[in-house]
Amino acid sequence: MKVLVTGASGLVGSKLIQALVEKGHQVHAIGRKSHPDTATIKYFTWNIERGEIDKQCIEKVDAIIHLAGENIGKKPWSKRVRTTILKSRTDSIALIYQLLDSNPHQVKHVISASGTGYYGNRRNELLTEDRTPADDFLGQTCFEWELAVAKGRTYGLRIVSLRSGIILDKKKGALPKMVNAIRLGLGASLGNGKQYMPWIHLDDAVNTYLFALENLGIQGVYNMVAPETVTNQQLNQAIAKTLGKPLWLPPVPAFVLKSILGKMSEVLLDSAKVSPEKIVNAGFQFKYPTIKEALEAIYTA
Repeated sequence: MKVLVTGASGLVGSKLIQALVEKGHQVHAIGRKSHPDTATIKYFTWNIERGEIDKQCIEKVDAIIHLAGENIGKKPWSKRVRTTILKSRTDSIALIYQLLDSNPHQVKHVISASGTGYYGNRRNELLTEDRTPADDFLGQTCFEWELAVAKGRTYGLRIVSLRSGIILDKKKGALPKMVNAIRLGLGASLGNGKQYMPWIHLDDAVNTYLFALENLGIQGVYNMVAPETVTNQQLNQAIAKTLGKPLWLPPVPAFVLKSILGKMSEVLLDSAKVSPEKIVNAGFQFKYPTIKEALEAIYTA
């Protein structure tokens, strides 16, 4: 296929583009900055705030993978930042749909990112895709994001939204911060440490997008998380064991995190025990189903 990827320079996007090319797909990548084209990747630019987009980005494109979105952990959640986070996800896909509406195209599929923040703090409840969204910032952001993407059905498009857990990678994302703290002897559980933290290895995340792209029979929302559920405490312990480091500090109290991070502390303290059963039943096979396998692949392979 020829695939348009938004958010192509991000953690998942950069690895996904490589995987798409290796599988013989052609790639159109769109972002704020221009890059020189290669034999298999053409780069395009857009400005979401001004509603500007290079209409050639959809030329002969069969599918769109929508990963664009402001980093939720980059800045404190002021009202302005919350608005930016939401609009970076919803206005971007709306801009693409406007382009499809006003130009000839052959797009048939849209595969979009979403997040397990959709569920909010659900403690020990096993969460499947049919649960209602949390009535908080992340829950409503994910809900609006998925709703904006789902509007593509009015164009006859097949829509898939993937609710991702924490993506584990050696160089980017949350894992390096946790690892650095543990290596310095400063690692600790957060809050009571009992909150479930849905996760997935980067390779499995990339493979899930490829699976959703190439398996035309699936559509709708799917959780994109590894089968093994772990708490914050268990994740820290698994990292420490993999690194051969002690984990001796007491937990960081929730009120300390809330005083430092404000509402953004929800990302660290909310508990979501998320089930991948739906994507597994669709035929997806995880390369790293357990946290032990994932960490060993990242740090000892």
